[in-house]
Amino acid sequence: MGKEVSEVGFTQADRTHYRQKVRRCLDTFALMLDEFAFDSDSPMTGMEIEINLVDHEQQPAMANLGILHDLSDSRFQPELGQFNLELNVPPQLISGDGFLTYEGQVREAVGKADKVAQSHGARLVLIGILPTLTGDHAIKENLSPIGRYLILNDQIVDARGESIALDIRGTDHLRTRTGSIAPEAACTSMQFHLQVAPEEFANYWNASQAIAAFQVAVGANSPFLFGHQLWQETRIALFEQATDTRPDELRAQGVRPRVWFGERWITSIFDLFEENVRYFPPLLPISDDEDPLSVLRSGGVPHLSELRLHNGTIYRWNRPVYDIMKGRPHLRVENRVLPAGPTVVDMMANAALYYGLVKHFAEADRPIWTQLTFSAAEDNFHAAARRGIAAPINWPRIGEVRATDLLLDQLLPLAAAGLEGFGVDPAVSSHLLGIIEQRCLTGRNGSTWQVEFVRAAERRGLTRPAALRLMLGRYAELQRDNEPVHTWPTE
Repeated sequence: MGKEVSEVGFTQADRTHYRQKVRRCLDTFALMLDEFAFDSDSPMTGMEIEINLVDHEQQPAMANLGILHDLSDSRFQPELGQFNLELNVPPQLISGDGFLTYEGQVREAVGKADKVAQSHGARLVLIGILPTLTGDHAIKENLSPIGRYLILNDQIVDARGESIALDIRGTDHLRTRTGSIAPEAACTSMQFHLQVAPEEFANYWNASQAIAAFQVAVGANSPFLFGHQLWQETRIALFEQATDTRPDELRAQGVRPRVWFGERWITSIFDLFEENVRYFPPLLPISDDEDPLSVLRSGGVPHLSELRLHNGTIYRWNRPVYDIMKGRPHLRVENRVLPAGPTVVDMMANAALYYGLVKHFAEADRPIWTQLTFSAAEDNFHAAARRGIAAPINWPRIGEVRATDLLLDQLLPLAAAGLEGFGVDPAVSSHLLGIIEQRCLTGRNGSTWQVEFVRAAERRGLTRPAALRLMLGRYAELQRDNEPVHTWPTE
């Protein structure tokens, strides 16, 4: 969805032509998978981090475009809400001390942007959901005034034909309705990219699906929304509901949601793109003049613009990506399950866990997806979002087990072996996975820290809004120290 669009209305002819182009792109992509040389020489990785802006009272600061103008840094882009930014970290290898390079780059970029934000009366905060956000903030008028976001909002609302319902039950119960997708802007995530060869893509995607629950369990950082304590990783439920184009009747008929875990293990990346075309009507029927098949037959590299744009409006938790860099096409798995924060070093630990586990399971002699049903993987994912670090997981040959126990007993050593396969320095691997280990031993991640702090403040007589403001201010201070969240005090 990074593509800028400016169309303000679509005709029936636009939609018909776009649908034809998407199918022609899909046919061309199938030929490329059989015949074309994709760039897969090195396992390049990438990261995207979505960031919140707050003012001196810890309220959302609607200031992203002014900050971006003064910052003038191509690594930063606007996000859906005026209180959001996105940082795109330059791709690189994680071999050697690559994670330390990532950490230094992220800290430098966030620090630079934070200095500019201060001149606009704002500060940057890395957190899954801004806990001081209210329904009064999450309105259409606070969307970034960017063509693609405004048009996407209108298309989703029009496709649904009625207001969007949010109904999330956790410790508290949130029920509300909204006339726009603005609540989606509350979801700020960290996304990992991994470049893979076409013949390896299915293994890496399947492995990413299987381990998603463990990522969410130890990485949860979004327990509050609109003043309510909900899931440990409320982002998951919020994102699924805030962009749902289906009225109740279509949900009852089994129509697939646009935010989707999926429904089966795959054998090729083509399976996912084909599902996109088969199941999901286009939201942004914008076509260009390229004939992808003619480009391919003449020895060129097709952009497949319509197929890529369509893919960008289907929000899989692990998304397939076709892209072109320096004239060569490549494929990536985009892992989208984690929230931003709490600290940069915590996010690097989350990255080490993902890359280590995904490599191990993608290259294991006996694939985990031949032992774990897809429905069990999805149930595990949602259990982790609800329960966080205390989540029970169903795992082959074990049955139900706490996610943290399985990580400590089996998965952290497997992640270390996977990182060794990437050529990661053992000291770096030990340091980062050690942070995950300590979260498991202490039972503390970003979400549990937030809840503990707020409960302590409420016991001292603070109201929920005051406790959330106090917590967020302390969170931001501790975040800048870059000490792992499991070491943070709760007073």
